[in-house]
Amino acid sequence: MAISTDTRLPRLRLLDVRPMQHDGQVWLALRDPLQLSERVVTIPRQLAPVLALCDGTRDTAALRASLGVRFGLRVGARELENFLAALDEAFLLDNERFAQAREQALEDYRRAPFRPSLLAGQSYPDDADELRRALSGYVEAAGDVPPAPDGARGLVSPHIDYPRGGPVYGRVWQRAAEAVRAADLVVVLGTDHFGGEGGLTLTRQHYRTPFGVLPTARGVVDALAGALGEEAAFGGELYHRSEHSVELAAVWLHYVRGGEPCELVPVLCGSFGPFVRGEAPTGPPGRDLAMAAFVDVLGRETAGRRVLVVASADLAHVGPAFGGPPQGLVERAHLSAADEGLIERVCAGDAQGFFETVQQAGDRYNVCGLPPIYLALRLLDPVQGERVAYERCPADGNGTSLVTICGVLWR
Repeated sequence: MAISTDTRLPRLRLLDVRPMQHDGQVWLALRDPLQLSERVVTIPRQLAPVLALCDGTRDTAALRASLGVRFGLRVGARELENFLAALDEAFLLDNERFAQAREQALEDYRRAPFRPSLLAGQSYPDDADELRRALSGYVEAAGDVPPAPDGARGLVSPHIDYPRGGPVYGRVWQRAAEAVRAADLVVVLGTDHFGGEGGLTLTRQHYRTPFGVLPTARGVVDALAGALGEEAAFGGELYHRSEHSVELAAVWLHYVRGGEPCELVPVLCGSFGPFVRGEAPTGPPGRDLAMAAFVDVLGRETAGRRVLVVASADLAHVGPAFGGPPQGLVERAHLSAADEGLIERVCAGDAQGFFETVQQAGDRYNVCGLPPIYLALRLLDPVQGERVAYERCPADGNGTSLVTICGVLWR
């Protein structure tokens, strides 16, 4: 397998890296979050330093030397070249070959009549009747949850898979049912697990669910893009194709509405890492000009409409599955206390306090829902919330890793 000419100074893209067990060893499975290729490249965990060194500044000789001097690893020239070629074949290197594949995929995505349901037939049924029965089962399992009599302006819904999060989905969407059915525009803010830091990524594509197509409010999207700038708004648009957070909320939205469509504004919210670390050039997110423009323009463009804001967001991701220590009784108690503090700020409508609570903990609990929940609170300000549901979901076969989720109704 020959290495291509534009990988002589290999630079790794942002990847989906997952640990896996094989023959008693821990391996790393490297996947493309944009799904330009279905290939999965695996390496033993001890060779992870190779990934850190692929930053575009070293050729293969320098890579081998750095591995030996800095990490005591001896890797043969042929072995390293074969590995880099495998990365190239899977579009995992940031080079011209990847850029061409991304452009073609983006062209295909925009040409299609709608964004297809990525997880239909995998995480939930693609058949509308089967899906309706499945979601109804989650609602029934949630118990007696009457719809809020005075409606709602927004909600926090999980984006974990339905089998684990079903009862929480069922409770919060049933509680918000009146507002969901009354809305004529729904803003869905989803976690962008792999997109740019601090960015807000739009799309003009409609979203398909097994119940039909939910049209994107393109006029509203155009106005937002005018405020953010086309490159900032759509530079990561292809992440909409492979990101599940908006999709999983859209399916419940369509289900609760009995299959009746309404307009969407689907937004992917990038990581708040620079804000949490204090490295963002603008300071805290409250001073971010793009976020302020988004909130201002969306408010103007939707004035007079029946708008519902949905933050599709999970809370903590802890344990070995996420690179942390196993979660025993003591760790679970600390986790629950930390989550209680976050949910208290969410229900108080306190965007700044919510952010600062995560920041003060150094985001040690990996709260992936920070960006969409924060932005939803900014959009709805002033607002008060009601905690509807909370759950700790297993994230490995040993019960030592957890994802926590919640359902909150905002009025």
